[in-house]
Amino acid sequence: MARLLGVEIPNEKRIEASLPYIFGIGRKTAPKILEEAGVDKDIRTGELSDEQLGRIANAITGSGIMIEGDLRRELQGHLKRITSINCYRGYRHRRGLPVRGQRTSTNARTRKGKRKTVGVIRK
Repeated sequence: MARLLGVEIPNEKRIEASLPYIFGIGRKTAPKILEEAGVDKDIRTGELSDEQLGRIANAITGSGIMIEGDLRRELQGHLKRITSINCYRGYRHRRGLPVRGQRTSTNARTRKGKRKTVGVIRK
């Protein structure tokens, strides 16, 4: 596997499909990066030379795209901020409920977890 900016990307795929394995690079930004680096998007990752990999890495860092650890840290900071100011979204995050207005009476199982049956006490 090729290593690009500290991330292992698959050798057998085209470089355009391998770049989105890096957190912060999607399917739309990958072709832009390759065009900026001057690398053919149809070449397989395993066939790239060290010089081409270096050009791709320079294109990513030079374009100011935030990737991997820095991006994860920033997103975590945003989450921490909204939970600390007690806004509605932060409250929903803290409780483990859907954040974007989805219904919770029937669905939202992935967010709420396994069903917990609450029984009625009869006398």
